[in-house]
Amino acid sequence: MEGLTPMRTRVLVTGGAGFIGSHLCERLIDDGHEVICLDNLFTGRRSNMAKLLGNPHFEFERHDVAEPFHAEVDQIYHLACPASPVHYQRNPVRTVRTCVQGTLNALELARETGARLFIASTSEVYGDPEVHPQQEDYWGHVNPIGIRACYDEGKRCAEALAVSFARQYGVEVRLGRIFNTYGPRMHENDGRVVSNFAVQALREEPLTIYGDGSQTRSFCYVDDLVEAVVRLMATETDFRPVNLGNPRETTVEQIAREIKRLAGSRSELVFRPLPEDDPTRRRPDISRAETLLGWEPKVDLEDGLRRTIADFAARTTMTTLTSGQRPESVPVRQEACR
Repeated sequence: MEGLTPMRTRVLVTGGAGFIGSHLCERLIDDGHEVICLDNLFTGRRSNMAKLLGNPHFEFERHDVAEPFHAEVDQIYHLACPASPVHYQRNPVRTVRTCVQGTLNALELARETGARLFIASTSEVYGDPEVHPQQEDYWGHVNPIGIRACYDEGKRCAEALAVSFARQYGVEVRLGRIFNTYGPRMHENDGRVVSNFAVQALREEPLTIYGDGSQTRSFCYVDDLVEAVVRLMATETDFRPVNLGNPRETTVEQIAREIKRLAGSRSELVFRPLPEDDPTRRRPDISRAETLLGWEPKVDLEDGLRRTIADFAARTTMTTLTSGQRPESVPVRQEACR
């Protein structure tokens, strides 16, 4: 009927106070939806939601996804899980529980409400790949008992749960395998390659490279990633996974030198032993995303890094960091996923 305002879609975002989750929440609000953010703030931050708190169409609920939850919603974006080695290796049992029980709870809610569910999987399901670039039909090369297994195998189990619910109960599932993502609001102490290098460069400290720096990663700016996630949720498709990332391949040493240059830093590069199970190459084949979603990354790496470095430099926490306080030092994989 003319003059009526279209009904808003009610959307639940688990892990909505995190790096990617907070950007997604903002995008959904901008698109005119009502958003419920569910987060226990284990790695998420209230400051990430600063633009949203107080908005009448945004609601924050502090809750652990490993515990049952309920909300009357039309869509669910399930992103909740610590995603950096520093965080998920701190409590591996909790990480597995979040991956498995948290995903099970999200699936039960989708089954109960009839909501469409996006599952944030990861490129880590491919492990140290023997196929390059990685396509969705590659089964992976994962160490099931390594120090990273809590996350790698946890996400693989989450995918198996999602596909089983789709087949058995008809739950509408969208599976996105997220590759290395970077941008503003990354946690400065999470051990990811971009955040490590940016913080070290701004503090004029040596940039720590694990291995000889020849291992490769592919970095996708967070705005591009969110665009892909939203498109996948809206697309009429099945539960088959879709790689979401930037296919431009860069060595770890190249990214270190680029961040040093953009930060105007005099830091030196230092090399340390490579961590266990660190993949030598990582690049997504995004052919399916290009065909299915009509999507490809738009933000240039240099532009994205400038924005990210500026965000680190502008934070009040940098005052403490530049005074000499060091972030948690853990030999970790050079990665930058969500």
